[in-house]
Amino acid sequence: MLYNSTQNAAEAVSAAQAIAQGISKDGGLFVPQQFPKYDEAALRALLKEDYRGRAKKVFSDFLTDFTAEEIDECVEKAYTAQKFGGEDPAPMAYTKLGDTDLNILELWHGPTCAFKDMALQILPHLLTKSLKKTYDGKDAVILVATSGDTGKAALEGFKDVEHTKIIVFYPVDGVSPMQKHQMNTQEGENVTVCAIKGNFDDAQTGVKKIFTTPSISEKLAENDMLFSSANSINWGRLLPQIVYYISAYCDMVNDGKIAFGDKINVVVPTGNFGNILASYYAAQMGLPIAKFICASNANNVLTDFINTGVYDKNREFYTTMSPSMDILVSSNLERLLYKLSGDSDETTRAWMTSLKTEGRYEVSEDVKAQMQERFFGGFCDDEQTQDTIRRLFEQEGYLCDTHTAVAVNVYEQYVKATGDATPSVIASTASPYKFSKSVLQAVVPGQALPETEFEMVDMLNALTKMPVPAPLASLKDKKARFSDVTEVEAMPQYVLAALGIE
Repeated sequence: MLYNSTQNAAEAVSAAQAIAQGISKDGGLFVPQQFPKYDEAALRALLKEDYRGRAKKVFSDFLTDFTAEEIDECVEKAYTAQKFGGEDPAPMAYTKLGDTDLNILELWHGPTCAFKDMALQILPHLLTKSLKKTYDGKDAVILVATSGDTGKAALEGFKDVEHTKIIVFYPVDGVSPMQKHQMNTQEGENVTVCAIKGNFDDAQTGVKKIFTTPSISEKLAENDMLFSSANSINWGRLLPQIVYYISAYCDMVNDGKIAFGDKINVVVPTGNFGNILASYYAAQMGLPIAKFICASNANNVLTDFINTGVYDKNREFYTTMSPSMDILVSSNLERLLYKLSGDSDETTRAWMTSLKTEGRYEVSEDVKAQMQERFFGGFCDDEQTQDTIRRLFEQEGYLCDTHTAVAVNVYEQYVKATGDATPSVIASTASPYKFSKSVLQAVVPGQALPETEFEMVDMLNALTKMPVPAPLASLKDKKARFSDVTEVEAMPQYVLAALGIE
């Protein structure tokens, strides 16, 4: 299994090279040259496996330069009951809203209470093994731009991992108080956290620019370092996300919610398009998914793109109560466009160049038709998000966070617009306690709230009786280690200084 760059199909690298490097030197993203095909027998075999067994099968088919022993070690270290609060890292929860069945895939039981743990608990193990195969002796510098969850999950995953250093940038006013406290209290000798004066797109663009600036890479090489990424532009981040859609399908069959072979839909709250892309890749492998329902908040650039074929980031940016989706540049969309254009690096490169220079691009009628056949785009604002949280809790006693509520709301829109009753998996991406203020405002609208984040956590717990995840409860008395804030233009200098390089 080799991997091409979306912007230079002539470049073919191993899985280890793709994971270690993170992003192609031309700025493109690594994609597999082909997808393993799972027939009926292969999928039936996975019904009998637990989550770890399913993960080992998927990884072995994509990481063909890894031994079975290496994959086994990575999976067993990543998905422990201790880290995920039980034997199943990604359990299904079944509830309803009105007459609509909700099959909720809970992806937030890991150490940082967000879905990013599903990938970022295993990425450090994949990366360190990849470095030994490809860049023996070098230290990896992990650069991360985060809209909230990726940063903490990456910090926790890479904390004190040998031969790695990690630097996380987040928008100073673009994450929740809990997310900020999680990052700024992070332990570990190899971690650095810094806020930027800008939004997530500024942070993401800044990181990508640092990656692709030769003079900076040369300085790292002189010091036996190289850049890599823990964002979903790294194939080692995206691959683990494929697993939980396959596992969810198996669980629904085993739980009697669908019959084997039945098609499902997938509903994903997404800003950067990585989580929903993973489900699309699972379908390319043979998982019977009929429709991909892409749920956005008020930053509805993806909704408009799916409906019109025009991607235009030249629009107002909104800071919402679902901050992990406050994104106008959906970097993983590039991988889908490459696939839909017939693996055309030339076409993909032209669209990405237009996005850089003009802030927009328009895909061909053929690509638009392919996309609209499989994808549905919808969005909702903060008021609708809170209404969904309140209704779901009042009617069913199920408490969800703001991002999951966006997905549920858009799913309701989809069912109303189409009448499609296909059983659907809804990706639940974070614990409601990561966004206690917004969830409280939904559950008890108009009520005076406490002043501090942790008082709000206690109030939400008292009202709902939903247990506070241990990783969040333990943060209450931790003191912040990091308080740096930098201009976007100064990010390269900040990185070099943090690494002790002049």
